[in-house]
Amino acid sequence: MNTTALLNAYDQQLRSAAETPSAVAVTLLGPLRLVEFAGGRGFVTYRDLGGADERRIVRLVAAARTFYESDPSIRSVEWKARGHDRAPGLHDTLIAHGFVPQEPESIMIGETQRLVADVDVPTGVVLRTVTAEADVREMCAMQDRVFGDEVSESYADAILERLARDDGMELWIAELDGKVVSAGRLEPVVGTQFAGIWGGATVEEWRGKGIYRALTAARARSALASGKTLIHSDSTEYSRPILERSGLVRVSTTTPYVWRR
Repeated sequence: MNTTALLNAYDQQLRSAAETPSAVAVTLLGPLRLVEFAGGRGFVTYRDLGGADERRIVRLVAAARTFYESDPSIRSVEWKARGHDRAPGLHDTLIAHGFVPQEPESIMIGETQRLVADVDVPTGVVLRTVTAEADVREMCAMQDRVFGDEVSESYADAILERLARDDGMELWIAELDGKVVSAGRLEPVVGTQFAGIWGGATVEEWRGKGIYRALTAARARSALASGKTLIHSDSTEYSRPILERSGLVRVSTTTPYVWRR
């Protein structure tokens, strides 16, 4: 599949309810999907903005901000913007309404089979899925630290709540001497060709040793076994080259804009 075909598959299959399987509530506002997740997180997404001009976009952003601000349980909201959308004035409008742009990420897509490979890892490294609460909390704490965040019990609580729903999400870790050194999620998307790979994080001293690539290959094998022929991920500039070597291609960009109470 070429880049255009992959991007079309992304827009048509993923930019719908399939994008947020763990939502606890979804409210439609024109073309927007106003999503609420466990743990007090909001999320704004859409397939497109319906040809909205700049004035209409100002009204949509203001209405979305008002919607979330009126619910005291929502502590932060991410507006997920894509680089290939027609969205006149969106950047300035989001900033004017208190949304702060984060680092842009690459939308990466590829055929699942291309990620399946045998990768050498350091002696003693074990790859496995986890479901036990203690393992999940250790995994989440490692991810928080790698991403420069404070360790958040609420993040681990939300992941455990998702596991309890049994919605297909798998949690994968790479472990050495009982310590989690790398981790990531696999999220098969119901009703589509896709599975997503998310939350990829590796402890700094263990980067560049093939561990994350091996973890990606393990998740791809699992996705392929469940019939998912395409993989997608939003990638930082650090992980993008790893995914490119594994066979994913950059089809567009996405920039999260975050509002915090």
